[in-house]
Amino acid sequence: MKIFDKDHIYKADETTIKNQEITSDQLMERAAEQLFNWLNRNLKNKKAKLHIFCGIGNNGGDGLALARKLHETDYNVAAYIVDFSKNRSKDFLTNLDRLKQQKLWPNVIDEDDSFPEISPDDVIIDAIFGIGLNRPAEGWLRDLIIHLNKSNAFILSVDVPSGLYLDDIPEDKEAIIKANYTLTFQVHKLVFFLPETAEFVGKFEVLDIGLDKDFIAKAKTNMFLISREEAKTLYKTRSKFSHKGTYGHSLVIGGSYGKMGSIVLAGKAALKIGAGKVTGIIPKCGYSIFQTAIPEAMAITDENEKHLENAELLIPAETICIGPGLGTEEKTVNFLKEVLSSQKKPLLIDADGLNILSENKELLKNIPQKSVLTPHPKELERLIGKWKNDFDKLKKAKEFSKKRKIVLVIKGAYTITIAEETLYVNTTGNAGMATAGSGDVLSGIISGLLAQNYDSAIAAVLGVYLHGKAGDLALTDESEESLIAGEIITHLGKAFKHLLKLKRN
Repeated sequence: MKIFDKDHIYKADETTIKNQEITSDQLMERAAEQLFNWLNRNLKNKKAKLHIFCGIGNNGGDGLALARKLHETDYNVAAYIVDFSKNRSKDFLTNLDRLKQQKLWPNVIDEDDSFPEISPDDVIIDAIFGIGLNRPAEGWLRDLIIHLNKSNAFILSVDVPSGLYLDDIPEDKEAIIKANYTLTFQVHKLVFFLPETAEFVGKFEVLDIGLDKDFIAKAKTNMFLISREEAKTLYKTRSKFSHKGTYGHSLVIGGSYGKMGSIVLAGKAALKIGAGKVTGIIPKCGYSIFQTAIPEAMAITDENEKHLENAELLIPAETICIGPGLGTEEKTVNFLKEVLSSQKKPLLIDADGLNILSENKELLKNIPQKSVLTPHPKELERLIGKWKNDFDKLKKAKEFSKKRKIVLVIKGAYTITIAEETLYVNTTGNAGMATAGSGDVLSGIISGLLAQNYDSAIAAVLGVYLHGKAGDLALTDESEESLIAGEIITHLGKAFKHLLKLKRN
């Protein structure tokens, strides 16, 4: 699915009006109808008082049209016009006239008025500002938003929570509606998935208002949302006459005294995702641990008891996963340096591999093109520098990816994969996956896909999806609190079956 910026959304509206030979008012009526249908289906207390706060633009017009439909169906509705400007949109005025014809007279709120009392049992419908907002609410408008947020009533936002921008992060977080639920129109918005803004959106649903499908299909964007349908197109089927050599050899390099679990998880995940062969290159102390934990894998040990230092241990393979449990000792830094200088194929760098890179930035130039780096936020900051907000973070990450010609996987609630200018937002995963070893599993998964000759960006996007889906499926037997990394590996088979809609045993 495509993620649109506001210019795309405006263009989609214009194209729909032109191609379908409808008016902007008729398009607004579609939006209001979908909002009404959702409320009619989902509102548990049909007698609850519905407070609809409408701005004076098209978002407010949506709110007024919705108020009319609810009033016609005998819902308990109170409509308010938030009068922050004398400039009203044409469709707002049209719907205001229609509302008055139904004998529902909206209350006008401006800087001289007190705000209405709202009970925690009431419902607030926020239609104050739409997607075009580019400056913060101030003065009495800010006070109104704070008043609504403090009401403890259920808040439903229309399209986007008022006060939220589509292309920047507002500095004043108190001047943003904190919605329990957002009903957005036709396409997803990037701010729904960013750490600094997702909290204002709450749960959300996309309502189809019949925007021009041809425009949406052909519109060029560099932002995509990855759900099952998108992930399925990335999967490569297997040939009956294939063999283990067909699916590649992944070297998993890492581990150190007291940290062998990381590389064990990565190795298991690489095998479970389908790599034909996996070899662990590990310090001597980890031999028994690795061979016992993964009997299907091979092991090569360094003479050093506790850490890796001898890069001559490397053998030919389709790809390398390096970093989990590696340590950052001086000899290990030199080891990574030699590994990077000897490789031309894309590899996966995680954990201590990233920590070494951030402390030795001259090594960045040696990373093979199309390699995949999988930082959590703090590791990313050490690589690309501090950022002022999430949009600045993505900008810097794109610049880093483009300069180094590598793929960045920014781990989080909605993991974002960046391949130069293109951004992919993942939809799977849960809070239970915020546990030790989960990132090591992801590293092994992506490395295993790279071994199978998946393109780097595809390996990252598909790997992130399957990793998250396996975590979701694990919750059928576990709670978010009890989920551990090994259970993500255990459920990878079910994640594949879900992807392909195969019957599960």
